[in-house]
Amino acid sequence: MPVVLYHPEYGAYAFDADHPFSPLRIEMVLDLLHEAGVPVELVAPESATQDELATVHDSAYLGAVADVSRSPADPRFEYGLGTQDNPMKAGMDLGAARIAGGTLTGARMIAEGKASKVLQMGGGLHHARAALASGFCLFNDLAIAIRDLTSRGLHVAYLDVDVHHGDGVQSIFFDDDHVLTLSLHESGEYLFPGSGWTHELGRGMGRGFKLNVPLEPFTEGDNYLEVLDMVAQPALEYFRPDVLVVQAGADAHFADPLADLLLTTQTYEALFRRILTYADRFSAGRLLLTLGGGYSLEATPRIWTILYLVLFGYPIFENLPAAWIERWRKELGPDPPRTLHDPPHPYETIPRREEINRHNRLMAQRLLDAVSMLWL
Repeated sequence: MPVVLYHPEYGAYAFDADHPFSPLRIEMVLDLLHEAGVPVELVAPESATQDELATVHDSAYLGAVADVSRSPADPRFEYGLGTQDNPMKAGMDLGAARIAGGTLTGARMIAEGKASKVLQMGGGLHHARAALASGFCLFNDLAIAIRDLTSRGLHVAYLDVDVHHGDGVQSIFFDDDHVLTLSLHESGEYLFPGSGWTHELGRGMGRGFKLNVPLEPFTEGDNYLEVLDMVAQPALEYFRPDVLVVQAGADAHFADPLADLLLTTQTYEALFRRILTYADRFSAGRLLLTLGGGYSLEATPRIWTILYLVLFGYPIFENLPAAWIERWRKELGPDPPRTLHDPPHPYETIPRREEINRHNRLMAQRLLDAVSMLWL
């Protein structure tokens, strides 16, 4: 059975009350599973130690995070601490370390044969750099976990389906041939962090192992899955990872307020089933999943609930429990969803659909043409 990692101290990683990166998202998922009568057994991980954080982050940066977490009124803008994206509150370093410890625990359980599939109910802080907080991310839990895996001689494929480019993970492993990164995201021409182009293929020994699929705004689900298969299957076939690590952000949903892709919950179900197939086919079933972005409280809890159900092989229930809707009515809005899946045709038809689809296919093919020369 898959292992699920969670600790209440994840909730200490909270920005301002109106900040989009809210711990309520995970609370809503766990509560929805409870109300639906779905079995949930949570394993509480330890926090990451300073030495473990230092496998990825500079010591000066770690000191600055600790200082600003004690004195939030004294920002350190040179480290991205106290900015509009990353406003600091007391104790945030402790919450971030607990989250990093959760993802690291999952990696170690897989490496040591204690689990083959692990869902980390948090994390996915893929924008943090070695010495910079960015995009709501203080510690790059994904990179810390991946580094532990590669330190054991394992090859890791990292798949990022968050709508924003996984720039922090890519940067940290840019010259590492033990790590394949593949990020599908809305094009940086339109969206933070403004990176993730097809020419970003890696450096040195890592060249050819860093893949980016920058999608046009208003990309719909069928085309998203088509392009994913175009790139992911040959990349994983070539790389043959020991472990597949996935950042399962939910912000490519059409209702997300911070981006412009048009995935539905039905798309996400198909996506999660594909990811399980990839793991079983290419990494002997070894799969570490984290959460990530997702800023529609109406959509994100439903998407991550679907992830949980698909991972465990439970039936996909459709009607949302009335008690859950009532409890979270403030967060769900005046017209809350009533079903786990979106209704048919939930948004207006996109006039440029075929043009967008052709662009994405051509972009994916150009990426494959470029990288195939490096795989010979």
